[in-house]
Amino acid sequence: MPLFTVKGIIRAVFLQNISEIKRLRICLIRCQTAPSCEVTELRDEMLLERLTQLWGVSGYESGVRREIEKIVGPWADEMWTDNIGNLIVLKKGRGGPHAKKIMYSAHMDQIGFMVKAIEENGLLKICNMGWNWAGAAYNERVIFRNGMTGVVGCFGSIEEAGNKIEKLFVDIGACSREDAKKYVQIGDCCTYEGSYRPMKNNRIAAVALDDRLGVYQMIEALKENDGSYPNDCYYCFVVQEEVGTRGSLVAVHQVNPDIGIAVDITPAHDYPNDLTGSNAVGEGIAVKICDPSSISDEGVVAVMEELCGKNHISYQREVIDRGGTDAGSMNLNGSGVKTGGICVVTRYPHSQSCVVSKDDVEGGIDLMNAFSAYEFPENFQ
Repeated sequence: MPLFTVKGIIRAVFLQNISEIKRLRICLIRCQTAPSCEVTELRDEMLLERLTQLWGVSGYESGVRREIEKIVGPWADEMWTDNIGNLIVLKKGRGGPHAKKIMYSAHMDQIGFMVKAIEENGLLKICNMGWNWAGAAYNERVIFRNGMTGVVGCFGSIEEAGNKIEKLFVDIGACSREDAKKYVQIGDCCTYEGSYRPMKNNRIAAVALDDRLGVYQMIEALKENDGSYPNDCYYCFVVQEEVGTRGSLVAVHQVNPDIGIAVDITPAHDYPNDLTGSNAVGEGIAVKICDPSSISDEGVVAVMEELCGKNHISYQREVIDRGGTDAGSMNLNGSGVKTGGICVVTRYPHSQSCVVSKDDVEGGIDLMNAFSAYEFPENFQ
């Protein structure tokens, strides 16, 4: 019997999740009829799904943070929330002559829109909170923090709108400005509404994988850090990455790390889109080499590649010429911080249906753990 069904069924029975039991039974039958079937089980897929369904537009991440606090508390040596809303969790290492202070950063926020005006007919004019494709948003459902659902429309044709978000509006079903104000006010935010769905070949599609996926990976890495590593590890769940990596800029001043690692997604290049490069879903965890916000430290990259080889972790070298991560803000702290990135290649990023490989997700957690446990040499450069 495949391992994933044993663990999954035990968990589903314990939680009395009937629909999950039925789904796992179907998976078991399929695998029994296909001897070559190999299924990668995430360490805690129910947790990942739960994280993707939390509402947390940039600047309004408090609900996400409260959930993370509940989860990580038992594994933290120290934990605090700063004035901007970052959640910083310290797991102390055993120390050593060359032990390092490592900061991992994954952002809690997700992209969305803010209401900037309410039209006389009740339609809501919006602006960006983070970067959105107008075409991806058009005709899609969005949800406000109060649970109100809306649908994104366009003033004119979406083709003529180009990528101008000011051409879009949100329809919540209101009949007038006065009617709309009963439910939404200027400054309220909404984000994409999307479910978590399994796909073929160990892939999943879900909303908000940027960057609840990184949040999930850090939580799982923290759970497996028993304090025997030589290095102090700071797992930083930061805010406002999508609007300028603001949270990590504040967090890095508090941690003052020797090494900073962004834990994030990176866009795929293996399907038709407007980006070019070599990133491919399912080809391994992406070890960041360079993006417009930062150039990864050569020593950090070398250690990651060494660890991938020793631990049989599939990986790919990642270079992108658009976008950036928290590595950019960590890199410039104080007299400088060596930085790198552990990234999951993602199709359809910044949409309601991001697609990733479970194998890549698991590889990222394995690499994070190996990096945390690494004995850095005296002459580490």
